[in-house]
Amino acid sequence: MKPIWIVDDDRSIRWVLEKALERQNIPCRVFGSGKEVLSELERDQPQVLVSDVRMAGLDGIELLRTVKRRHPALPVIIMTAYADLDSAVSAFQSGAFEYLPKPFDVDRAVELIQRAVDESVRESGEEEAATQAPEILGQAPAMQEVFRAIGRLSQSTVTVLITGESGSGKEVVARALHKHSARADKPFIALNMAAIPRDLLESELFGHERGAFTGAQAMRRGRFEQAEGGTLFLDEIGDMPAELQTRLLRVLSDGFYYRVGGQHPIKADARVIAATHQNLEERVRQGLFREDLYHRLNVIRLRLPPLRERREDIALLARHFLAKSARELGVEPKRLSPEALRFIEQMPLPGNVRQLENLCHWLTVLAPAQVVKVEDLPLELRESPSPAATAAGGAEPAPAAAPALPAAAVANDWAGLLGLEVERRLRGGEQGLMDAITRRFEATVIGTALRLTHGRRIEAATKLGLGRNTITRKIQELRLEED
Repeated sequence: MKPIWIVDDDRSIRWVLEKALERQNIPCRVFGSGKEVLSELERDQPQVLVSDVRMAGLDGIELLRTVKRRHPALPVIIMTAYADLDSAVSAFQSGAFEYLPKPFDVDRAVELIQRAVDESVRESGEEEAATQAPEILGQAPAMQEVFRAIGRLSQSTVTVLITGESGSGKEVVARALHKHSARADKPFIALNMAAIPRDLLESELFGHERGAFTGAQAMRRGRFEQAEGGTLFLDEIGDMPAELQTRLLRVLSDGFYYRVGGQHPIKADARVIAATHQNLEERVRQGLFREDLYHRLNVIRLRLPPLRERREDIALLARHFLAKSARELGVEPKRLSPEALRFIEQMPLPGNVRQLENLCHWLTVLAPAQVVKVEDLPLELRESPSPAATAAGGAEPAPAAAPALPAAAVANDWAGLLGLEVERRLRGGEQGLMDAITRRFEATVIGTALRLTHGRRIEAATKLGLGRNTITRKIQELRLEED
């Protein structure tokens, strides 16, 4: 751990804090002025900076602002006399972690510094984990084939068609293809054909000129133009309207397109990657998809296996998603018990990787203990027919008949998730649920706000619409300082 830096022009304050930190085996350095700190920052950086507000020369507020411009993630604690509280409050607008009123309790000061240290270490650890996290996880042979294909296509600009069930990770693979291509430093633009109203798709894809139609107040660049030099990902290509299929075919054939209402051709310089969960060959036979466009898109085909074909990856993915959800919520990661993991591994998981991710988020929010047991899983999953029974005789259960996460969970509807948790606990005979649920709700909301504001109570209170006294009382009642 790097040392704590303490800056105060009062020698006695520096001495008290230095000795208190030494007793806790926390390394520290002391400075008599803000200028000394700025000079040393050219060569080194502390774990946490503790600064007085009123100092000769460069005061604490100016120092804070300068430090935050250079090192935005560095926690800065402002020491202030009660008469300086107005200036301390203004310091929060410049990113102070917390303020320490003078005269202060030494133990309280050390506790606050330790909290800032923990926050600093946690954030730096998250940044490192984020940079090291693999973009796609999978040890199954089917996924290794996908990895090899991405590697082989890394230096190619050929059109790729990705097929696979909903939630199997088609966009993740498309982003990986872009990231490992020669176009990686250019834009990756995604467009979901099923998510855009039919009458707006042409403008979305190709852009429009001013006055091209009612409401076109200005020229607009389309997704093809936005992806210039990079990659255009067309998701759910099977849902593309017939008239737009013709225009896309012309772009892929000739390399030029026109904005809606435009008169001048525009050169298309974007690699096209398309994806679908549908059977395009069948849609061609039904006359719903142009055969010539299908062959233009189907130059290289990547099939993503559904999760039921790579069950050996479920444990790896579950650990990843539980850790990811915990980081997002600022809590300790949950762990699956062996029994719960076996239960999940036997589930058909028709929503594939996305369904598993939603389940892990649900468990992070609502599972009552750190170790998740089978009884902690969503009620709908536990009350569904056993996957093993459904697959009697060795047949794979049909995805359509498989139990899925509740719609509320899939949509990340927190109220729906809360309702499921209340139902689970009431069915279990729990009494006095209102108080317990309310406390947990308040602790989650206030704790999340404090985490996002790096423990700055005034800023958290402002974001939540609470008074400073109210949030202080709630923190004490909910014992959030003990976390």
